[in-house]
Amino acid sequence: MRLVAASKKLIKFDPKTFLSTINGGRKIEALARKQTIFAQGDSSDAVFYIKEGKVKLTVVSEIGKEATIGILNTGDFFGEGCLTGQPLRLCSATAMTDCSVMKIDKKSMNDVLHREHAFSDMFVAYLLARNIRYEEDLVDQLFNSSEKRLARVLLLLAHFGKDGKQETVIPKMSQETLAEMIGTTRSRVSFFMNRFRKLGFIDYDGGSGLQVHSSLLDIVLHD
Repeated sequence: MRLVAASKKLIKFDPKTFLSTINGGRKIEALARKQTIFAQGDSSDAVFYIKEGKVKLTVVSEIGKEATIGILNTGDFFGEGCLTGQPLRLCSATAMTDCSVMKIDKKSMNDVLHREHAFSDMFVAYLLARNIRYEEDLVDQLFNSSEKRLARVLLLLAHFGKDGKQETVIPKMSQETLAEMIGTTRSRVSFFMNRFRKLGFIDYDGGSGLQVHSSLLDIVLHD
């Protein structure tokens, strides 16, 4: 019974509301589309929480090649490397849409994690779920075709299979970004996107975004 009660308590826990009650050590930042939140090599001194919008994480190699390593949504955390002693940012974070982001300094975040067990449990569960996602991404890169990888990324961006919630339209995203995410060329992405549209798996929403239909799962599930 205690486990059931604890589970229900965790489910009802609202991190967005809780974070808004932290005294000091946090601030809300309004960011315009394409605005840099932090850059690769910057000092790592805070954790961020997305109250609204989408954020893109990218890395640049020593020879200047850029790769997109993640697209984060409302309710996601990022920049948590500072909690493990990471001195510098290993990637850059950029607003993909107009965003509202909460910045929580390292000390305040550590204090909250030690003091508030419900929040700590939620945060650890979030990090574990994201680690599983990274493992799935690696398997996807190693064993699946670029067409399947693109379909999977589009479904993930549309939140298919996440708590039963789906986004009707994914904000406009360049084919270059999608190509970086799945490890292929822009021309291949263009070819597959046109194919998906002709098959009725996706629709373009007046140039402002992309509508993804559940039928796109057929590409991912097909052997």
